[in-house]
Amino acid sequence: MDVINSLPAFLLIFVRLIAFMATIPVFSYRNVPSYFKIGLSFFFALIVLLTIDVPDISLDGSYFLLIIKEVMVGLLLGLIASMLFYAIQVAGAFIDLKIGFLVANVIDPQTGAQSPLTGGFLYAFAILFLLASNGHHLLLDGMFYSFSYVPIEVSSINITTSSVMETAVEAFVTMFLIAFLMSFPIVGSLFLVDVALGMMSRAVPQMNVFVVGLPLKIIIGLPIMMITMPAFFYLLRNLTEEMAIAMRTMMQLFGGA
Repeated sequence: MDVINSLPAFLLIFVRLIAFMATIPVFSYRNVPSYFKIGLSFFFALIVLLTIDVPDISLDGSYFLLIIKEVMVGLLLGLIASMLFYAIQVAGAFIDLKIGFLVANVIDPQTGAQSPLTGGFLYAFAILFLLASNGHHLLLDGMFYSFSYVPIEVSSINITTSSVMETAVEAFVTMFLIAFLMSFPIVGSLFLVDVALGMMSRAVPQMNVFVVGLPLKIIIGLPIMMITMPAFFYLLRNLTEEMAIAMRTMMQLFGGA
């Protein structure tokens, strides 16, 4: 392989991988060193370069359009995967809203943003489950096959079509649906606690419901959370599958398939 002639194609592959690493779960976190992301993208780009059919790409004015296209493809695929995975944070916010932990948001060291207390707890389990089930291999595998659906020599992608918009909206709806299913056992149980407290406040007006309700919700909510953890991991497995399907579908639509 001519190294000089394949350098433009290698740079395009490298740009797409860097953009992808900047947005996907696990690899995009702030506590992952930047030189690790760059090094992994560099060696992964070498593997892709030696695997695919490298086209002849000239360094002219259209090359900058190819760079912009590669950045957009990498960012959009990573955002689709992250959007589905952040359903766990949304589920944690639903739980915190009912259990009373929403006032105690903490700073997530991985993203640098505020995170719900329960959401951070469940998100840590989700990251461990993703790594234990080789879910990060699925992400890298999807990025590898993106070069088959969206070749590097094509300067445009189908980003404004109705199918792409429908797929993005469907992924957004799926995120909230899975978040609701994850939080429903705890939220539903605590709703019944609110109903019981409302009935007690009507029967015994002297009782301070706010003083009694907060510790009662914590005492009931935490054991229910522990009991429903197997169902959480079952939904997490479905979430990982949905994430891979959404990435594959989006790549096919970008390539016009």
